[in-house]
Amino acid sequence: MIDKMLIRGAKVHNLKNIDADIPLGKIVGIAGVSGSGKSSLALGVLYAEGSRRYLEALSTYTRRRMTQASKASVDEVLYVPAALALHQRPGVPGIRSTFGTGTELLNSLRLMFSRLASHRCPNGHYVPPSLLVAAGKELVCPECGAHFYAPSAEELAFNSQGACPKCSGTGIVRTVDLDTLVPDDSLTIDGGAVAPWNSLMWSLMTDICRQMGVRTDVPFRDLTENEKDIVFHGPAEKKHIFYHNKNSNQAGELDFTYFNAVYTVENALAKVKDEKGMKRVEKFLKEETCPECHGTRLSSAARAPKLRSISLDEACAMTLSDLVDWVHGVPESLSEEMRPMAESICEAFESTAKRLIDLGLGYLTLDRSASTLSTGERQRMQLARAVRNRTTGVLYVLDEPSIGLHPSNIVGLTGVMHDLVADGNSVILVDHDTQILKEADWIVEMGPEAGAKGGHVIAEGNIPTIEENPNSQIGPFLSGKAETKLRERAKKDELFANGTVHLSTSQIHTVKPLEVDIPKGRFTVVTGVSGSGSARALSPRWKRRSTAIPCPRTFARSKPTASRTSSSSTRRPSASTSAPRSRPTRACTMSCASSTPSRPTRRNTAIKRAIFPTTPALSAAPAATARAL
Repeated sequence: MIDKMLIRGAKVHNLKNIDADIPLGKIVGIAGVSGSGKSSLALGVLYAEGSRRYLEALSTYTRRRMTQASKASVDEVLYVPAALALHQRPGVPGIRSTFGTGTELLNSLRLMFSRLASHRCPNGHYVPPSLLVAAGKELVCPECGAHFYAPSAEELAFNSQGACPKCSGTGIVRTVDLDTLVPDDSLTIDGGAVAPWNSLMWSLMTDICRQMGVRTDVPFRDLTENEKDIVFHGPAEKKHIFYHNKNSNQAGELDFTYFNAVYTVENALAKVKDEKGMKRVEKFLKEETCPECHGTRLSSAARAPKLRSISLDEACAMTLSDLVDWVHGVPESLSEEMRPMAESICEAFESTAKRLIDLGLGYLTLDRSASTLSTGERQRMQLARAVRNRTTGVLYVLDEPSIGLHPSNIVGLTGVMHDLVADGNSVILVDHDTQILKEADWIVEMGPEAGAKGGHVIAEGNIPTIEENPNSQIGPFLSGKAETKLRERAKKDELFANGTVHLSTSQIHTVKPLEVDIPKGRFTVVTGVSGSGSARALSPRWKRRSTAIPCPRTFARSKPTASRTSSSSTRRPSASTSAPRSRPTRACTMSCASSTPSRPTRRNTAIKRAIFPTTPALSAAPAATARAL
């Protein structure tokens, strides 16, 4: 009986003509230092050959429509099953993708609300659930007698007929951000204060604005409210002006219609045809929740059906764990004749959801935008999709599936791997985490070093064999004998001796508003179970403040007066210090206790001083703010 894959003479990337026997029907871990050739063996040889040979078994007609991989650089590979790979970093989904669409749970949920819900007639009355919907027949309202058809599952999809007409199913709308139209109000309009007129419109708009009664030779901040309103929202009036082009030194009279600053951006946005054009406009835009669908992405008609007293958008806003409990009660809420169909639909939903909950994703909501999910969350979604079909005889190659997983979440992942093997599949696991490597039946360790000094099999065998092998580098970590404490930790009373970085966050997804002090010049770890918000807490989406001290991420374009100061533990220096006005900033709320230089040419030095404060730092005047580079 064939019980192993045979690899002979593998030379992919840095592999040194290696031979290896990989057991079938087992969990096989491939370990080694980064760059030692783990992925080259797993993906470059096993997956590449497994997928290529499967495709070659298809007809020529089918293969013409597929991207075919070239043969791996290996002398011989025998007994490799058809292979599926779950890559280390899945692609970032588009704006229309959500957790519900990515896992296909939303398909089952839409079917529930189409077939099992109470539907609203044209006159606003609700018709009880009926088998007529599944039969595609008309419903008759018992209140007003109106005849109508219930919406299909497709008509409840925000990527199709159920999309909100205002936002086209994205849940967000782009509007002009007034704060970006005049980034520096110390400039005059003649001096380029109105940014859209400089980049999106002819310079003659300044002359037309002057004809509208606006002073263009005084700082923008000194204009009256009426003059500012004309700049931002003035009427589209045609004016006769004498225009002088400073570049060509040509002049002449002409009639031209006034485009206010807001309309200039809106007009440019309507004419965008490519990504390059969008980049010119998007700096003047901001994203807001759609005022019509309130971020649900659905039209009012798609939000109308009610099942167990809630609508589709309300169901999508529930966490997966809560939603499973709600779905479990759907069949009992319906009439006897409706229950068989309801049980079939709900069972499909629950079986898919169970795997996701086992993988630790029960805290996510179906309406969560997929682009906001972490790498680990997206990879577990990918894993759940791959294993739900209960295949057999397939080779699954998992490339560092423990990324983003808290130790307490590893159990669900290992459970999925054991289920795959129990169904007759083989699992190749590339990872560094000893907790998950200990679940392997067999270990192949690559090394001894990275790059050109790697590519050799330095140890292989089961866990006890690897632990006792003197050539193994992962063995001492698997056995717990390795020395992991490499340096002394700072004493508790000396943690903030080098200063403080204060982090203030607004609420975003699972992260509640936080106020956190982080010691400067120290190694700080942010941890928590998967989905607790540990990554989001330090994401760059900090809320804006009207004034802030420039941080290592925020520097002035101009050159404000600076004075030499020493690092201080004071959180927010006084803003009373006078300084020349600089360009306005988009300031983050991470304020450093000891400020850093604001000159772009000294960025690297400033960052090093902020992290390793070995020398006093330059302090920009707190009153001055600077536009972030």
